[in-house]
Amino acid sequence: MSTGAERHLPVGKLPPNLLAKILSQAPVDDPRLLLGPGIGLDCAVIDHGASLLVIKSDPITFTTEEIGWYAVQVNANDIATTGGEPRWLLVTLLLPEGSTTPELPEKINRQIYTACQEIGVTVIGGHTEITYGLNRPIVIGTLIGEVDRQRLITPQGARPGDKILLTKGVPIEATTILAREFAQELHPYLSPEELRQAQNYLHNPGISILTEAKIAIQTGKVHAMHDPTEGGIYTAVWELAEACGCSLFVEPGNVPVPPLSAKICQVLGVDPLGAIASGALLIASPPEDADRIEFTIKSHGVDCVEVGTILKKEDKIQVFQPGANGWKLLPRPERDEIARLFE
Repeated sequence: MSTGAERHLPVGKLPPNLLAKILSQAPVDDPRLLLGPGIGLDCAVIDHGASLLVIKSDPITFTTEEIGWYAVQVNANDIATTGGEPRWLLVTLLLPEGSTTPELPEKINRQIYTACQEIGVTVIGGHTEITYGLNRPIVIGTLIGEVDRQRLITPQGARPGDKILLTKGVPIEATTILAREFAQELHPYLSPEELRQAQNYLHNPGISILTEAKIAIQTGKVHAMHDPTEGGIYTAVWELAEACGCSLFVEPGNVPVPPLSAKICQVLGVDPLGAIASGALLIASPPEDADRIEFTIKSHGVDCVEVGTILKKEDKIQVFQPGANGWKLLPRPERDEIARLFE
């Protein structure tokens, strides 16, 4: 007989099957909704006449340092994967009871305003409150962007034969979160300079993918882009497969992991390929364009490597990796690697 405790879900994203079930029940009757909720779909797309609106909502829950700047970047990343330009931001700011001073919301909003000014985004509203039961601030951003109708890119667009490229490496986001939130645990293993460098991964190499997304679009044909977040590359490639309806072949050994990221993940027992990975960008492009895109992104000082291929469309979608005797299934994590560290 099951107990109540056994039914409790762990920290992190909902299990994929449960999420898919819930999303399948959403009312999506408005004919202007061109792309609605679904696994692996980064943004909603709404018909707005001459242009399309692309809309994304994302919270920041794993970190508190620079949380306002962080919230703008992760939402802008998903707008960029559509080929769109981020335009307007609404922010919900939930602050902890018993510890919030007037300086805290002022500090977070300064971070938000600075980040928005850097990328040309206008803050148009939102909500701020002191929330019962919280012990840390949470920022939820809803970002609205625009894209020309002919230039829309979605994860559904990946086609059989496309090469899959990955920029920068992983897990940039997890590296900065772990270095900021678990500095005491890492102190015996990292020098002060290594810890500072890891904490600064937020900015260098950085969690924004706006630059490389624009380079890819301007250089060659891009069929799909996807921003790896919770669950890292493992989850991202499964989401891409489900979105486009094709099986995938990926080579985890080709995925760049910076030495400092690998060191931090080893100390804390984290698989770097399954950890939250904003800062990387998956690009699906036909072979004749993929090589040119890879070269051009590299020429701008951003690492870019081929990590896989889009296979044929199938009813049963699978993601394969190299095995001892051919191909084997790539694991699909139920939750992000770093989520258990926050329990």
